[in-house]
Amino acid sequence: MIGLDPGLRNTGWGIIQIAGNRLQHLANGTVRSRPSDPLAQRLQQLYAGLDAIIADWTPDSAAAETTFVNKNPDATLKLGQARGVVLLAPANHGLAVAEYAPNQVKKTVVGVGHADKGQIHAMVSHLLPGCIIDSADAADALAVAICHAHWADRQWPTAPTAKRQPTRDRRSRTGGAGS
Repeated sequence: MIGLDPGLRNTGWGIIQIAGNRLQHLANGTVRSRPSDPLAQRLQQLYAGLDAIIADWTPDSAAAETTFVNKNPDATLKLGQARGVVLLAPANHGLAVAEYAPNQVKKTVVGVGHADKGQIHAMVSHLLPGCIIDSADAADALAVAICHAHWADRQWPTAPTAKRQPTRDRRSRTGGAGS
């Protein structure tokens, strides 16, 4: 399976496989676009890079991290366009693409939804021993792949959000309010 971390400048990718009850690292890297090039060329660079990786490695499934809305609308729009390319490349190879929110990826891999890049890198290295991680973007992509490996067998197109369990009414334990 391939995990993807979308970005216009750097798109991380990571390929893992499930071997029994263990995860095995196969490859990871970063597809880069040239910031000086026009947007259409940059998107084409991302697509060509991802297309070649998917053709070479032939993963059986794909997962991508969803994006967040930035304060800068122009940056958000460009990231959305890059994300479209990231979703298109595996789809053109016949792969369904699962999508996971950044906090879901972090919670699945690290155990907390607001983990920093260093914590993600450390846990990915721990879960995939011997893996040499190409970049922070590749570490994020491997984390997406690990998250997908965890949730994919549950056959959900996206990871579920945690549902809060109803709390018991404290009055029922004491026989009434103020007792």
